[in-house]
Amino acid sequence: MNIPKSEFPRIVIIGGGFAGVSLVKKLANKKVQVVLLDKHNYHTFQPLLYQVSSSGLEPDSIAYPLRKIIKKQKNTFFRLAKVNSIDVSSNKVITDIGNLVFDYLIIATGTKTNYFGNKAIEFNSMPMKTVPQALNIRSLILQNFEKATIANTKDERNAFLNFVIVGGGPTGVELAGAIAELKNHILPRDYHDLNPSDMQIHLLEGSPRLLPPMSDHASKKSLEFLEKLGVVVHCNTFVKDYNGLKVSTNTDLILESETLIWAAGVTGNPIIGLPINSLVEKTNRYLVNRYNQVEGFRNVFALGDIALMKTEEYPNGHPQVAQPAIQQGELLGKNLIKLIEGKPLIKFEYKDKGSMATIGRNKAVVDLKAYKFAGFFAWFVWMFVHLMSLVGFRNRVVVFFNWTYNYINFDKAARLIIRPFKKLNL
Repeated sequence: MNIPKSEFPRIVIIGGGFAGVSLVKKLANKKVQVVLLDKHNYHTFQPLLYQVSSSGLEPDSIAYPLRKIIKKQKNTFFRLAKVNSIDVSSNKVITDIGNLVFDYLIIATGTKTNYFGNKAIEFNSMPMKTVPQALNIRSLILQNFEKATIANTKDERNAFLNFVIVGGGPTGVELAGAIAELKNHILPRDYHDLNPSDMQIHLLEGSPRLLPPMSDHASKKSLEFLEKLGVVVHCNTFVKDYNGLKVSTNTDLILESETLIWAAGVTGNPIIGLPINSLVEKTNRYLVNRYNQVEGFRNVFALGDIALMKTEEYPNGHPQVAQPAIQQGELLGKNLIKLIEGKPLIKFEYKDKGSMATIGRNKAVVDLKAYKFAGFFAWFVWMFVHLMSLVGFRNRVVVFFNWTYNYINFDKAARLIIRPFKKLNL
């Protein structure tokens, strides 16, 4: 890997997500050598992936080069690599570009899409966890509009214009709202030979209400907002099968759609090599103590979505969102220095800053500890928080400009099929 030898301890971080980047920044120019490994050369702001998939933003607005993050950190190195396994007996990481010995290892690999063992859905549906996947969805939506204009029958046209989103969490709710705005504002302008009323958006959620992690108030308001936008919401509904055209559910509801977007859950993304008892089988998350040390190890840590830290307030671990990952990364940066210097470590305490979701123009829900509100002000708060959370001044400016343009013109400017998506056949 051509990592130079150092007199300082080597800290290897696997993953350039919220947790990994937060930790890297905290270790800037400390008396350690930091090596960041990731299979992509950019950090993705995942909360805005749905805007890429619905033509609201270009991908470079929500992605930021990892090397640019560390450019002023003389003690930090980045390598574009896929980590294949970990050899804990020799403190070594095995990757596709070589092996690397570590003094301290941090696993921040996040999550991957959970299909709950359903191979047909895994093969035929569209996931949305990465920038390439979001671009695939964007291309497929726009390609479906084009195919609908030349469809020979009404049934064929309707299949291209029907969109099924599975999962009523923040991702599913936000995406359903964004696609509804395509129907209401873009389809009538760009596709004069299509009838917008023929386009249907179905949101399927397995639990009795939308946004299960949020309050009843947020759930009710999000349902109200979505129905006003024309989204058909089905709660207590599970997908049993999808063959690329027909969606079968537990309620005997059958939907015909060329597009099923899977936002129904995630599972941990572990790496081969750690003992099986350090991994919680149900969630694929590493069991960690209050210092984020993986159970049974002093020098191996897990952060963010891949870490399961049980506390009295969070017996099933912290929510798999950005804030716990960022806060754990910041604290571990301090604790690693303390560990090297032989000082007592600080226990992690999660500071819940609230949760929020947007459901299109002027519509959002916000849950804070003391307040719960919805509507225009919630939408404004959502925009401000997400804008300030983006990495890089340029990205903030570009996103702000795009949002302003979209708001004034009721437009989504990124309606481009740059890389056509081709569905595979079984």
